[in-house]
Amino acid sequence: MKKLLLIAAVAVFGLTTVNAQDENTTGGFAKGDVYATGTVGYTNAKFGDIKTDNFTFSPAVGFFISEYIALEGTVILGFGESSIDLEGETFSVDNSTFGGGVGATYFFTPAKQFSFTVGAGVAYTNTKTEVDVEDSAELSTDTFGFVVAPGLNYFVSNCIALRASVGAISYTSSKLDVDGAESLNTFNIGLNLSDVNFGVTYKFN
Repeated sequence: MKKLLLIAAVAVFGLTTVNAQDENTTGGFAKGDVYATGTVGYTNAKFGDIKTDNFTFSPAVGFFISEYIALEGTVILGFGESSIDLEGETFSVDNSTFGGGVGATYFFTPAKQFSFTVGAGVAYTNTKTEVDVEDSAELSTDTFGFVVAPGLNYFVSNCIALRASVGAISYTSSKLDVDGAESLNTFNIGLNLSDVNFGVTYKFN
């Protein structure tokens, strides 16, 4: 699935490059620009007898406070399912996530059609988890996090751009919403295809 996403992204970038050259449109950002954007992400992992699939969608609004820096406010939505093989039986675990975050993105060449970017932000999410077993109860987890992620931005017209991020440096602190629960703190450095997010940006004129 991750390879298919990467191939599709390369194909889209190739086609849009041809169209952009034909139309002589380069796009680009400037101080004071406002844009709406959104990214989607999919991860698939297997740990022993546990398989997980997770999908995330993060719409956001951004505003350029300077020539190179844009502030963003983001809504975080996520859905996931895990299957666990235990003593010949398979149990499913469903989770849903809702939250929000604020951050900033630095564009190395914002006025150009193509630009590398680095984004950093903080976020809070609440995840509801339910296990498909008899007398199961819904668990709630609160998570605070900080992330730094490299990426790129490519305009296919004056107003529309494709964006992507690959990997991230992140720190999260999660805690179950039950009495006596302790926080789980995690630091992660990743730069692989399991951390790819693709999105589309619309710049308001």
